[in-house]
Amino acid sequence: MAYIIEMLNITKDFPGIRANDNITLQVEEHSIHALLGENGAGKSTLMSILFGLYQPDAGKIRIKGKDVRVTDPNVATRLGIGMVHQHFKLVHNFTVTENIILGMEPRKGPIIDIRAAEQKVEAISKLYGLAVDPRAKIEDISVGMQQRVEILKMLYRDAEMLIFDEPTAVLTPQEIHELMHIMRRLVEEGKTILLITHKLKEIKEVADICTVLRRGKVVGTVKVADASEEQMAEMMVGREVSFHVAKGPAQPKEVMLRIENLNVKNNKGVLGVKNLSLEVRKGEVLGLCGIDGNGQTELVQALTGLTRIESGKIFVGDTDITPLSIKARTDLGLGHIPEDRQKHGLVLDFTLSENFVIHNYYEKPYAHWGILNPKAIRENADRLIREFDVRSGQGGDTPARSMSGGNQQKAIVAREIDRSPKVLVVAQPTRGLDVGAIEYIHKRIIAERDNDKAILLVSLELDEILDVSDRIAVIFNGEIVGIVNAKETDENELGLMMAGSLRKNVPPARQSETSASVQGRNA
Repeated sequence: MAYIIEMLNITKDFPGIRANDNITLQVEEHSIHALLGENGAGKSTLMSILFGLYQPDAGKIRIKGKDVRVTDPNVATRLGIGMVHQHFKLVHNFTVTENIILGMEPRKGPIIDIRAAEQKVEAISKLYGLAVDPRAKIEDISVGMQQRVEILKMLYRDAEMLIFDEPTAVLTPQEIHELMHIMRRLVEEGKTILLITHKLKEIKEVADICTVLRRGKVVGTVKVADASEEQMAEMMVGREVSFHVAKGPAQPKEVMLRIENLNVKNNKGVLGVKNLSLEVRKGEVLGLCGIDGNGQTELVQALTGLTRIESGKIFVGDTDITPLSIKARTDLGLGHIPEDRQKHGLVLDFTLSENFVIHNYYEKPYAHWGILNPKAIRENADRLIREFDVRSGQGGDTPARSMSGGNQQKAIVAREIDRSPKVLVVAQPTRGLDVGAIEYIHKRIIAERDNDKAILLVSLELDEILDVSDRIAVIFNGEIVGIVNAKETDENELGLMMAGSLRKNVPPARQSETSASVQGRNA
């Protein structure tokens, strides 16, 4: 059989770790070939070698039957290989077109012919059903649209082989569905796709073939139509994986987090959270779900002190934390797993050990009389790395920047859960994680609940919300439009509330107060 891409006996070592161990990958033309594996299994490294970002220590690459040396991404581009990275590489104050043509600007004499570029971008966008405005600024468009810009960057450069690295990690369920449709359209138009993902549902929906990696080695390659999600999960993790959270009934006690009539502006200067009131009790997980952009981010940032509150109050226990700084809130017992792990979760230029003690580096045993204790800091890191299975080449000395996205996420979850705060605000905790890591983190969240902690879980994954939560609050347009018991609802009912078509169990006084206040502000 003729393969368009062959990576034969690829080996790649980094300090202290073999990322790829004698891997052979063969990809058929006009197919979607999924690469599945745990965080740190070597998927992104393998694809970075194909795209010329790394050089293999052993092995060779063939494209269309010819041996090639992909020394850098420019060589990959000339060979027809393009890559959409997990964390987008876009200039936010440039337009869509300016980002796409960067590095290969069409010219009319000495002047960049931006008009011709816009027309070409528009034509490609229409051909593949991408529906992107070539004149829009990146900072003004959604994350899903930004990803389409990354796809357009590849298509503009005539890429035939497209690598998608965790493409759905930052997308809403609706955007994921649209991306799957776009992928199929790309294959119909003659492209070949390599898809790096942890999400078994997506592989079943869109991929033809799946190669599974575990700890840097190929476990096997299967036809997706012939393999169940359970079989692929077992190949990936090396054991049976439960897709459901084992938990007893919640034993909620007194209110630990109380939000009263909260109003918060979004980055466009209009109210993103409108007169919102909510309570989370000790010993329960309250899930908050909604379509992305309906006020979840603003609410979490207001709770944790990352943004200014217009009006309203927030209490942890009986303490009003509204005027307090981020550090004061943390010291009072508020924990936060942020949705943007690189911007708000980690100091990327610090080591893993340093990131683990970022909240309490000045306390014993990590410091004494203002002098840091490296031995205690390293021992803490070793314990958390072991407990949460954080894969890092140099242990606690690994720079956070050099770790895979999934392992960065595990590190943040390890730090926050280990502190065991009174109130834990958890935003997208399993974004970019494999099924084994998701299973473990869900168990730890439930263990914190059973340890009488109050947990607010904000997630775009409805499966996660339904599985982990005890009660579910639905947010639409900055307001709570429904509060239901997780056992008594389903995706369909939540979907109707998320779209604003249904209200349920919101006290009537609060509803009328909310709408009255919104009307008053809009007047």
